[in-house]
Amino acid sequence: MQTPLVTVICLCYNQHRFVEEAIHSILNQSYRNIQVIIVDDASTDTSAQTIRDIVIKNPEIIFIPLQENLGNCKAFNRGLAEAQGEYIIDFAADDILLPNRIAIGVEHFENTSEKYGVQFSDAAFVDEQGRLLSLHSDRFTHAVPQGNIYKDLISRYFINGPTMMVRRKVLETLGGYDETLAYEDFDFWIRSSRLFHFFYIPEVLVKTRIVNSSMSQQQFKRSSAQRQSTWEVCRKILTLNRNQEEKESLAKRILYEIRVCLKLFDVELAIRYLQLWIKNAGIQYKD
Repeated sequence: MQTPLVTVICLCYNQHRFVEEAIHSILNQSYRNIQVIIVDDASTDTSAQTIRDIVIKNPEIIFIPLQENLGNCKAFNRGLAEAQGEYIIDFAADDILLPNRIAIGVEHFENTSEKYGVQFSDAAFVDEQGRLLSLHSDRFTHAVPQGNIYKDLISRYFINGPTMMVRRKVLETLGGYDETLAYEDFDFWIRSSRLFHFFYIPEVLVKTRIVNSSMSQQQFKRSSAQRQSTWEVCRKILTLNRNQEEKESLAKRILYEIRVCLKLFDVELAIRYLQLWIKNAGIQYKD
């Protein structure tokens, strides 16, 4: 089997409790042809010093300590600018790669058509002490969509973001992450699935840590930047859709988001979603 270079871009922000274990899970991969890039997004704890201590012993690591907090999307793009790998992994400094994650990912990619640009897998959810909580697959009884999954991604959640490995050309085609957004995965899934196919590996390849302060927990807080970004992605979907089925998927997504807004008493955002629903339905109205 060929051994193409794989770049792991590890993003860290105030994760001093976990960053050492996360980095070592990259360094201890059974697959050896790996470029490691660590971006510290101006942590205010001891994360940066922990990373520097590891880099001293592993000088091949590229360490990018940012002087101001840029957020995930901009920080990732800083790392992406240094990436040389044919395949890219966006890796959070509180998660853990299982030892064969990269080897299995490369093997699947090398035996798959290039129209498949993104792979994802099952994951184990663990708590802050690393204790198993559940599997990602426990949440779903349906078959996991593969191939052209654009329509599926609009209406429902089924990808565990930290499990993704991506062909470099996908990120190049998209111009990296959208730096105007507070989080990256929903926007990336939508834009990339419009152009490339996805495939699923039904094995646990990553441990995803559930931390109360993590960004994913912000999705259900009133007026959060993450909720505003979700609206922006839905607005993009409106322009990307090509057929009635995709419009119906967007309608389903918008109605879900309206219900969440109302539960959070976020009336202003609910009204913006309602306006988007009206546009999607083809009803004429004045902004």
